Amino acid sequence: MDNIKLQKLTESISESDFGLSFKHTAYFNPRLRTTGGRYLLGSHDIEINPKQFEKFGETALIDIIKHELCHYHLHIQRKGYKHKDADFKKLSQKVGAPRFCAAIENYEERANYIYKCLGCGETFKRIRKVNTRKMVCGKCKGKLHLHKHIK
Repeated sequence: MDNIKLQKLTESISESDFGLSFKHTAYFNPRLRTTGGRYLLGSHDIEINPKQFEKFGETALIDIIKHELCHYHLHIQRKGYKHKDADFKKLSQKVGAPRFCAAIENYEERANYIYKCLGCGETFKRIRKVNTRKMVCGKCKGKLHLHKHIK
């Protein structure tokens, strides 16, 4: 799917589920890493993470678009567009927009380092490096050492 098809899909979802037109731009942003999409308050554009579409397909993409359109339409109408606002919760429930999307990679897949406790032998996966002079094992308070650098 390209940006033109995404734009048309967003416009059609806006018309069918919200009964309102989407007058701005929706596009894929490959720089998004930890979020499914985002609504830009300044430009009113919607950015979508292309990895979500690649991994989970069109149904996940539609859910993300619905979620971002909730932000969009509420912000345009000067209502509560944040996740905590009652207007947002009510509208997202009405249109069936999920609160979260599935993670592209889980913590285990993102881990770069494996630490091992010298006391009990427990292993810990971490994304970032840990200061082994300060950090100790959570089980036995033993000393940690870098067992393996994965990536």
